[in-house]
Amino acid sequence: MSNVTNITAAVFMALSLGACALAAPKYNASMENVGNLRDAGLGKVKVGKFTADPASKNNVNRLTIRGGSYESPYDKSFVAYLEEAVRQELDDARLLDAGTNTEVSGVLLRNDLDGSGISTGKADIEARFMVKRDGTARYDKVQSAHHEWESSFLGAKAIPAAAQNYPTVVQKLLAKLFGDSDFLAALRP
Repeated sequence: MSNVTNITAAVFMALSLGACALAAPKYNASMENVGNLRDAGLGKVKVGKFTADPASKNNVNRLTIRGGSYESPYDKSFVAYLEEAVRQELDDARLLDAGTNTEVSGVLLRNDLDGSGISTGKADIEARFMVKRDGTARYDKVQSAHHEWESSFLGAKAIPAAAQNYPTVVQKLLAKLFGDSDFLAALRP
């Protein structure tokens, strides 16, 4: 093979690999979040509906890493990812009960993942969380989180780093929610 053929094959291979869909890791609850919930003296709660912000110009369910598709393992929906994260944290804290009259729901407002930096990657997420008890609003507030990690000019390092760091920004968002005294008060019996 000539050098031109080798270079052409390498470029084609790199482009085709970049276009592949990469699945986000399934969410794993943060032990710190779970411990904080267990220690807070909260009542049982169920997880209601989570949605995307209908007024948003950005599709919160569509993320890319360096041009390649990055998809949620939950019905390819990052709204479903957030809902599952809340469910897992509450379940691991032994607070989840589908029969209770207290419900947490949410709206995913912002969801950004940037693995394009040559030295730093970053993710930002923002959601509005609501708690209702017997149909009465007890909590309604927007929470946001930012996360940065070491990245690389090389896609072979930067892409997996971005993929693996997305769950951390979700954990940070939920840490802020579970650390909010108003949210905790809304879940107390």
